[in-house]
Amino acid sequence: MNIRLQGTGGADGIPAFYSDSRVSVHARQHRGKNIRTRSAALVDECLKIDLGPDTWHQMVRDGLDARDWTALIFTHSDADHFAPDELMYALYPFNDYEFAGFMLYANMTICRRILEKYPEWPFEMFTTKSFQSFEHGGYEVTPIRAHHKEDEDAHNLVIQDGKSTLLYGTDTGVWDPPTWEYLEGIKADCLILECSEAFASTNYDGHLDIQEFDMVLERLRKHGTVHSGTQIWTTHHSHQGEGTHDELCAHLEPRGVNVGYDGVVIEF
Repeated sequence: MNIRLQGTGGADGIPAFYSDSRVSVHARQHRGKNIRTRSAALVDECLKIDLGPDTWHQMVRDGLDARDWTALIFTHSDADHFAPDELMYALYPFNDYEFAGFMLYANMTICRRILEKYPEWPFEMFTTKSFQSFEHGGYEVTPIRAHHKEDEDAHNLVIQDGKSTLLYGTDTGVWDPPTWEYLEGIKADCLILECSEAFASTNYDGHLDIQEFDMVLERLRKHGTVHSGTQIWTTHHSHQGEGTHDELCAHLEPRGVNVGYDGVVIEF
């Protein structure tokens, strides 16, 4: 299996659209891995995770074709992960297709919003629920409950292909007991974990700062979910987290963690 981190930024990206924060200024000056579009990913070029406002740019930048998608899997309805206007371009009159070439998997909140927006458009949807696995094209996908939104079943994802296991977590917060209990039975070959707040913790508990990231990682190691063969990568970094790419590397690489960046392809 492989995963391409198409975007590794938080809700407003890096550099942030309307900000002179230190991290934003650094990114404008130094570019490279400091530039972060809104978080999204692509598994084996066919399972698309989230459809945010930067999707078109990410696909063109990496030379990809959305017609290769067989599934579009949403994690939750925040605007940096769910840009429903982008769905219309998959169908007539924007092209000659009468049916979307991919299946939509999303929680009830997102499915309802899509049906309200496109009541007569032929999207095939499956409503996802935490801890209820579904199969698609040889993959088993299990949404797990994120500690991110009180009014929505926000998901992180466990994706398995019979050989490898991926644990993908943006917008995780510190998981609640049912999620930890589920993960005790999972051994991940690759962990993608958010570190949104990095060195600048806030009172909001729906994202991880660097201390919480370290704590979550240590607990995953204690449970055996993360082991010596697990590749560990970060994603969903905010400019408000006060960490440039190099500063994040300096803290995380000694802990065996790779700092994710836009466009990286991880094989496992």
